[in-house]
Amino acid sequence: MTAPSMPIVGDITLTAVQEIDHVLDGGFVAASVPGLDGDPLQRAGRGSHAIRIRGVLRGETTGDDLATLQASAAAGEELPFAADITTALELQQVVISDFRARAVAGLDSVVTYELWLVESPPLPPPAEVSGFGGLDDFGLGDLGFDTDIMGDLSDLADQAAGAVDAVMDAADQLQALAALGSIDVGGPLEPLGEAVGGVTEVASTFASISASLAGLLGGGGE
Repeated sequence: MTAPSMPIVGDITLTAVQEIDHVLDGGFVAASVPGLDGDPLQRAGRGSHAIRIRGVLRGETTGDDLATLQASAAAGEELPFAADITTALELQQVVISDFRARAVAGLDSVVTYELWLVESPPLPPPAEVSGFGGLDDFGLGDLGFDTDIMGDLSDLADQAAGAVDAVMDAADQLQALAALGSIDVGGPLEPLGEAVGGVTEVASTFASISASLAGLLGGGGE
């Protein structure tokens, strides 16, 4: 029969351990359903592994060992842990969540302690800013969606804005001609003025739409 190995917390070897308990909350949440006997359980994810260790510090190194444990508990840093009871667990790092020590009168160089270790899992990688507002993570790349089309649309918006400028210049010239209609010559240019007014209104509306489209697509059109 293989003798059990001594637990190791960080650089500390616990030589006189009396008990080791492993506690795990399965992460189940009860949901009450009217008319149903019993409560269905839904698992929200397991809790952290918790290890409770009870032991004794004794001998000439009692003071030093106690100081080391107290310092590790006070620091609150992540520590590696190894023990036979966690052989089947994927336990990478732990923190000392609770530490208790007791000295008994009449027993020199003997200190009992209780140590609670809690699993400290690694955090997921930080979120990263990706192309196209992150939508590429939802498989758009796999569907062959070419995000370069946004540049083509921006070029089209610039061209449309240029065409609008030309229309507006022509409308200004027509307005100047239509102003001649105010001369009392029987109003021969009055129909021209009405037509120019309609063209100007349509051109202004199209200019606003084109400018909005160019701004949305990152174009430089005014």
